[in-house]
Amino acid sequence: MRRQRAGVSPRARTACRIGSGLGFIRAGYRVAVYRHLIPGLGAHRIERLEPEHLERFYRRMQETGSAPATAHQAHRTIRTALNEAVRRGHLAKNPATLAKAPRLPESEIEPYTVAEVQRLMAATHGRRNSARWAVALALGLRQGEALGLRWSDVDLNAGTLTVRRGRQRPRWEHGCRSPCGRKHGGHCPDRRQVRADTVDTKSRAGRRSIGLPDELVALLRKHRDEQDQERATAAQLWEGGDWLFAPPTGGPVNPRTDYDEWKRLLKLAGLRDGRLHDARRTAATVLLILGVAERAVMGIMGWSNSAMAARYQHLTAQGRRDIAQRVGGLPWNTPAEGPKSAS
Repeated sequence: MRRQRAGVSPRARTACRIGSGLGFIRAGYRVAVYRHLIPGLGAHRIERLEPEHLERFYRRMQETGSAPATAHQAHRTIRTALNEAVRRGHLAKNPATLAKAPRLPESEIEPYTVAEVQRLMAATHGRRNSARWAVALALGLRQGEALGLRWSDVDLNAGTLTVRRGRQRPRWEHGCRSPCGRKHGGHCPDRRQVRADTVDTKSRAGRRSIGLPDELVALLRKHRDEQDQERATAAQLWEGGDWLFAPPTGGPVNPRTDYDEWKRLLKLAGLRDGRLHDARRTAATVLLILGVAERAVMGIMGWSNSAMAARYQHLTAQGRRDIAQRVGGLPWNTPAEGPKSAS
């Protein structure tokens, strides 16, 4: 980057440097890179990028309608990419580590209450992969982490679960020799998968082992028996992969299918609409309410720094006195009010 290459614009060169530091992040943070970072910062020469450039960029994102969380994701992505540029000697220092990150309003954290968690768990009874939601609400796993689990990652005798990878959104291309008439590759009868089912976890903090409560071990044992019955029913149609959570014919669960089931469960339980990530935030809040040490919570949640835990402190202070006495069996207690029937 010391000298300008003929025929290559600064925007393209900077995009290349960002891309060189992304690796596995590119799939998960594609929107941040291609919709925000390259259009907003691609004209800057990488060695002249300053913290002030980044701070102005974050402000512009929010002024033009991006949520603070979106701007913060862009900050994390470019910080990781430029760390790689520093490691490779393209930069002497990372301006993203000096820039002030976009502030995340506390109001963005909206965990469900203990009573709401109990109603949600009651709504899962009799539904496929019901243990998936106990994993989300009790352990706080991200969607990709939960859907990327294999049975080899779980030791029910020892009561442990190890997070090693995350499920990626499937991506397809046309495989037809003559045009099939379908616009998207995913609708092609002869489609070819162009993205791996999973990718290794993106950080050392993300690769972690978690102890399982006895109630969750029992749920997973029951889930394994149910999956064995489905495998026998599907016979030769069963897809391998050793997935902890799978469709009726095996294989990995599509993240969109998982998201739609979450929305259905919220309606069945009669709860307010919420993001799937709210289940993870609920788990983090409950752990802090129970007085679990911050370092232990960071290990369970896969956080790399204590700043994430600090965002939850105002919630735990408000609810510690009366809520902690009511979280005994948490998801497994019988709710006062059962789930509403589906219309």
